[in-house]
Amino acid sequence: MIVPLLWIIIGMAVVTYVPRMLPLVVFDAKKLPPKLREMLKNVPFAALGALIIPGVFLFNDDWLFGVLGASTAMATAYAGVNLTLVVLSSVLVLFVYSSFF
Repeated sequence: MIVPLLWIIIGMAVVTYVPRMLPLVVFDAKKLPPKLREMLKNVPFAALGALIIPGVFLFNDDWLFGVLGASTAMATAYAGVNLTLVVLSSVLVLFVYSSFF
């Protein structure tokens, strides 16, 4: 029982490691074109937006709930406030909003 489980763990480790290691090995020796490098810098922001924006509008039946929380988070983050305070300010605003509506 333990030996097949061990092979499964080893196989999963290899399958997980190879896709992460392969781009580092392939792209380490090659220089990417500057335009491609600039485009790839924006990928994390685009992925983050794609993950967050649907949740803003689909989290609650009241779409204003998500918009209010996201707006508060964006405003406090833009002001340069600590990440913990950004989250706490959004929670506080949504708590007050949900208490009245």
